[in-house]
Amino acid sequence: MKTTNANSKNIKLVIFKRLNFVYKNEKTETEIEYYTRYILSLINKFKENYKASKKHVSQETFLLIAYADSIKNRNETPLKIFQKFFKQNLKNFFEILHILPFYPASSDGGFSVTNHKSVNKDFGSWKDIKTFSKEVSIMADLILNHASIKSNWFSYFSKNVKKYKSFFFTIDDDFDLSNVVRPRDHNLLQNYSFKDKNKNLWCTFSHDQIDLNFRNPEVLIKFIEIIILLLKNGVTVFRIDAVAFIWKKNGTSCVNLPETHEIVKLLRSIVSYLNPTALIVTETNLPRKENLSYFGNNDEANWIYNFPLPPLILYTFLLEDSSKITKWSKSMPPAQKNNAYLNFIASHDGIGMRPAEGILGTRVLNKLFKRIEINGGMFSFRKVGSKNKVYEVNTTLFNALKKTDFDEKGLYSIDRYLAAHTMLFALEGVPAVYFNSLFGTSNDIDLVKKTGIKRDINRFKWNLGKLTEKLNDEKSIENIVYKKLLDMILLRKKQSAFHPNATQYTLSLGPKLFGVWRQSIDKTQNIFAITNISSVERKLGLSKINLIENEIWKDLLQPDLKIDKLKVLKLSPFQTVWISNKND
Repeated sequence: MKTTNANSKNIKLVIFKRLNFVYKNEKTETEIEYYTRYILSLINKFKENYKASKKHVSQETFLLIAYADSIKNRNETPLKIFQKFFKQNLKNFFEILHILPFYPASSDGGFSVTNHKSVNKDFGSWKDIKTFSKEVSIMADLILNHASIKSNWFSYFSKNVKKYKSFFFTIDDDFDLSNVVRPRDHNLLQNYSFKDKNKNLWCTFSHDQIDLNFRNPEVLIKFIEIIILLLKNGVTVFRIDAVAFIWKKNGTSCVNLPETHEIVKLLRSIVSYLNPTALIVTETNLPRKENLSYFGNNDEANWIYNFPLPPLILYTFLLEDSSKITKWSKSMPPAQKNNAYLNFIASHDGIGMRPAEGILGTRVLNKLFKRIEINGGMFSFRKVGSKNKVYEVNTTLFNALKKTDFDEKGLYSIDRYLAAHTMLFALEGVPAVYFNSLFGTSNDIDLVKKTGIKRDINRFKWNLGKLTEKLNDEKSIENIVYKKLLDMILLRKKQSAFHPNATQYTLSLGPKLFGVWRQSIDKTQNIFAITNISSVERKLGLSKINLIENEIWKDLLQPDLKIDKLKVLKLSPFQTVWISNKND
């Protein structure tokens, strides 16, 4: 595919503009022009022989989050095993697969990368990634903020190799750290001894993860090369990990700085130039306003993670109170066309609590934490001044929702768990499901004891034989949850009113019900998605949702029930209805 001069000229101007904004105080105009030409040569050389995909986002778009080694089997590499399992069991349900970091790494579940341009040989190879991409769109991580202390980059840096002299972020004693926003509770700086002198290195997330220095354009270029490598091997969705922290400036919070946003815009421009349907997704586990800022003016992230949703789901179901999530949902602005929220309620990480700031107060949070602790959850902390504050809850979603003060025996554990997912599937945006959530996986206490890492509580790895045995047992929790969730996903995918950009209006139904009205873009389908979030039966007066007369309304989840013949609808504990005038 040849590149036209017009396109090349336009992208050159965009690249120069972005670089000039970021580096005008760091580099001369001549140097910025040099880096512009270099980047342009990289992307144009690749574009000549690259055939872009033509996949589009719709109500059928579901994302699955999984580790490369989520399933293990003797004598087979995990990527090959997972591809077989996916093809046989999940291909008809998920359009995008987020393979969590598959690079060689030294810690943090793969996020402390030792070589950004290789596939961990214990998982497989680039060939496996490319082959997998023919079955499903692949989402991969761009871990911009840091690299492992055991990485080849850090090795070159420590040896003072010319090109890597300023590859990692160091500061002197005059750097003002007083306003820095911390996501962890360890010491931010780590002093390392080198041949020439000691250096204070910045470690946002751990002392094994050293922050890269984006003031050096060579660091940015490395990641553009990585983007090209990923595209070459079939990746079309890029998750930019911990991007909010990549730019540091003396005396500031060192989070969400203008230069950070400009770098995201640059990467969006390059990715869109190379593949117009490829996507940029920013991972910014921050309060709502800061998170929303990564949409930019429809020129930054295509998707942003809907981080307030997981803690709000926990609060809603554990305290049986929908008032907080209703108020939050009403205040959420609709995403612009071609942008979307990435909705999730469980992932490989813990459930972040920073996004709940300003939504859930201290007293409410303490009550929530008490219940989670009873359910077997753990807590990780961040430093705020001299105090530690809960940064995330470490638990599987199934364990977190297993019992409540209203259901101390856990009689409704599966119903509550499924209800949380029906709410996830109904909200505006693209739904994402964590692989272990498909089976209602429990806390992996043994792994936490072995590693000492709290996040490992939610990173259970399945033996293929054991998983197959569970899925063949009709009475197992794994089988029940798996079949119910896949049935809901298949039904949801058929409804145009659940398009990521379809209209959403949040209903006012009191503190024991949560509901949204969704209307398809062409206005032909309406769905009232309503969930009883409590452990007792609730009544819903249908006059409250203004069903259009002269249309036949049915519950998509109970097709034989004719809603229009009822005046009051009775909802069993944790029951959901999707009342629709049309079954697409």
